Amino acid sequence: MNIKEFKNMTFVEGGVCAAKGFRANGVHCGISRKALVEKEGVEAAPVKKKNDLAMIVSDKPCTAAAMYTTNKVQGAPIAVTRENLKNGIAQAVIVNSVNANTCNADGVEKAEKMCELAAEALGLSKSDIIVASTGVIGQPLPIEPIIAGVPELVKGLSYEGNTAAVQAIMTTDTKPKEVAVQFTACGKTCTLGGMLKGSGMIHPNMATTLTFLTTDCAVDASLLQHALRDAVNLTLNRVSVDGDTSTNDMVCVMANGAADAAVTAENEDYESFRDALYAVLMNLARMMARDGEGATKLMECLCTGAADDRTAEIVAKSVITSSLFKAAIFGEDANWGRILCAVGYAPADFDISRVDVALASAKGRIDVCKNGAGLDFSEEFAKEVLSEEEIEILISIGDGSGSAVAWGCDLTYDYVRINGDYRS
Repeated sequence: MNIKEFKNMTFVEGGVCAAKGFRANGVHCGISRKALVEKEGVEAAPVKKKNDLAMIVSDKPCTAAAMYTTNKVQGAPIAVTRENLKNGIAQAVIVNSVNANTCNADGVEKAEKMCELAAEALGLSKSDIIVASTGVIGQPLPIEPIIAGVPELVKGLSYEGNTAAVQAIMTTDTKPKEVAVQFTACGKTCTLGGMLKGSGMIHPNMATTLTFLTTDCAVDASLLQHALRDAVNLTLNRVSVDGDTSTNDMVCVMANGAADAAVTAENEDYESFRDALYAVLMNLARMMARDGEGATKLMECLCTGAADDRTAEIVAKSVITSSLFKAAIFGEDANWGRILCAVGYAPADFDISRVDVALASAKGRIDVCKNGAGLDFSEEFAKEVLSEEEIEILISIGDGSGSAVAWGCDLTYDYVRINGDYRS
């Protein structure tokens, strides 16, 4: 999928290792599905030996900020990370896949143990560790493989370790997701990079994602939290694959100041940093939507003409979460009535008789609805437009200045297949 470029920014390779002073690694330590079910005497299916344990480390302490799932059920790592980040300082991340460490009596104990293992191996305080987990919910986390895997994990840390790390956080993801940009702050070239996992159980607010961001720009802790919240609300919180919000969602950012640039006030330097954060998260959000479980197409819905941005956001989200419309996109059927239906049940105030709808892709644009009523169009050309991998849904609901974009994907047979036997 193409990266969306931004002015005054250069996209670079390296993900979470693109910024100065950050090392990473990922290893296979063996948190297997067999370990999850062997107590019940159930024979587990063979598991591909992919990396399942990752680490990101800064050479120096960082200011840090995070956002978490809004689900009332929250994974134990979130409780531990919240406590560790109360002082706005962190220096390393340890994260596992396969097991979410959620709804377990010993969950907090094991999340704290992961922090302790990382801290001892790195010579840090365990309160300076961010811990995260993703995978099956409600199964005890086997800690023994993690204990055995941490020495190898730390030994292999490198300034080029981003690929191994991003592979370790993937679950049903089919593609690694990482982005990095260079930007200017305080007259210095700074870098911000990130990696993300997310494919299913994705819905605002805070889609099922673990997202880790690093920057060599120094940023005041309160400004870092403010910028992260703004960027997440415009990106990760506007992605939906299936309407399910998970229990372990977390996005965190660490800023180590290695570029000798410091953002301490809401000025032009802050805006430059905030724009870089948006550029990275927006591209990661698009990657996540395109890689939705079983997906074949990325849907990008732009709503304009609203009385305010919030109204536009509500409408755009309503369209990309419609199961009926998502199924129509999979079938490459320009069933615009399903769009208007989703617009109509959006909990926002606007005049439905002023709604215009168009569909677009690399093959062209076709207008399907004007002032709330259908237009004559070529079904053959519509099919051609919808045959592309990226589909735009363009909606106008009036002449206001409010606008918003949201991302989703089509709903396919494979989504049911993947989730019909997720634990096996």
